[in-house]
Amino acid sequence: MDKKIRRLRRARKSRAKFAELGAIRLCVHRSNSHIYAQLIDPSGARVLTSASTLEREVREQIKSGGNVDAARLIGQRIAERAKAIGVDRVAFDRAGFAYHGRVKALADAAREHGLQF
Repeated sequence: MDKKIRRLRRARKSRAKFAELGAIRLCVHRSNSHIYAQLIDPSGARVLTSASTLEREVREQIKSGGNVDAARLIGQRIAERAKAIGVDRVAFDRAGFAYHGRVKALADAAREHGLQF
């Protein structure tokens, strides 16, 4: 198995648990150049809101989309957007990525700005 398949197998386990709980997911994806966050409804059919380093306002504020500072900014933006639509509790779906570095920075920033998970 290659690295991507192993990561997706890890992600499948946590997503099954989130579906059982019926929780709104804060789903994170990272690439070498960017980081993305989405709030997905419990059925998994709709994206409620999203934030990423591809947005024009974010690109103007950061030097690179693939670092911890960019992840903190995305965590802050997704928390603000979640509160704007009335969501304050989410389940953190790290999509099989290890909980350190950029993924951890995004989660910590989202917690600091009011999201609970």
